[in-house]
Amino acid sequence: MSQKIEIPTTPFQSTPDQNLTGWERAGSVATGVLMVGKGLRRGGLFGLVQMAIGGAVLARGVTGHCSAKSLLERGRADLDQIRSRIERSGSELKALKASAEAATREATVTGNVSLVNPKP
Repeated sequence: MSQKIEIPTTPFQSTPDQNLTGWERAGSVATGVLMVGKGLRRGGLFGLVQMAIGGAVLARGVTGHCSAKSLLERGRADLDQIRSRIERSGSELKALKASAEAATREATVTGNVSLVNPKP
């Protein structure tokens, strides 16, 4: 019987999680290979830039991780969390308003009114 031993990662050793689907990865690999090939054929400064971009897209497809997509997903999650807090606060405010309106309907004023008859 084999036992699975998990080695904890250190702060300097982090493996990026895969956030690309199969089609995104395949498209990135194909596009990266195509751009690197076109950059090699073109040559010069623009060919070098095209090869660099193609290499980045190729690396994105091979690793299955895209930092830009991760950043966008994190921003979207933060916005969803803020939206849920606002909705919860709105419902609490509505309940507080209903409670205040119910309290004022049931309240009766007794005694003197301080503006009309101030206390001595």
